[in-house]
Amino acid sequence: MAAPTVRVLVAAAALLSAMAQAQAAAADEFAAERLRMTQQIAAHAREARADTGKRAFDERVMEAMGKVPRHAFVPSDQLPSAYQNRPLPIGHGQTISQPYIVALMTDLARAEPQHKVLEVGTGSGYQAAVMAHLAGAVYTIEIVEALGREAEQRLRKLGYDKVRVRLGDGYHGWEEHAPYDAILVTAAASHIPPPLIRQLKPGGRMVIPVGPAFMVQQLMLVEKNADGTVSTRQILPVAFVPLTGKR
Repeated sequence: MAAPTVRVLVAAAALLSAMAQAQAAAADEFAAERLRMTQQIAAHAREARADTGKRAFDERVMEAMGKVPRHAFVPSDQLPSAYQNRPLPIGHGQTISQPYIVALMTDLARAEPQHKVLEVGTGSGYQAAVMAHLAGAVYTIEIVEALGREAEQRLRKLGYDKVRVRLGDGYHGWEEHAPYDAILVTAAASHIPPPLIRQLKPGGRMVIPVGPAFMVQQLMLVEKNADGTVSTRQILPVAFVPLTGKR
């Protein structure tokens, strides 16, 4: 009886080894795709330096972009395009932003490990996951219930414990955890929401697309000075889905 048992164990070990190799190969495939994506982001950053004033993004931002598995944040029918440098539909009329724009907004926020960040517009959770690699805590709000619940489960499954998800109207921010060192708005607003300005810490930064729905908007950098006054700067033209809610 010993010989058959040994053969079974050897076969089981071989099967486990093959499975591990297959998983490693898949991981390597995605790693290669993420590398190509970060290279495209870097090239795009150089091309857009006249608008942004930056030839390259912070190394920490690029490292985060190279770590977050974007394929885990897109629907199954979009997997072949997961690492292309373009926005993709995620259902409910929403999109996952172009990787270059995610990197740009993250870079403009200048998040540090001790910082607290608010995101308005969770979507699939991708931007929050990227920011979680840089900030100490990320609070994100999604008005579409189905998307918010899916994002929360996805982020928890992937181990992004720094991110807290709330369902609600992001126009009003998340007062409970204010003030924030940085605020990212991932949908276009007709104006900069006053509640978000109030919840921004002096010295903090907000990155928000401002302009008419379904048309070209301007990505704005909003900085709150120590005396509470606000200064704004246009970064570059963008196209985001509109911010929804009562305002």
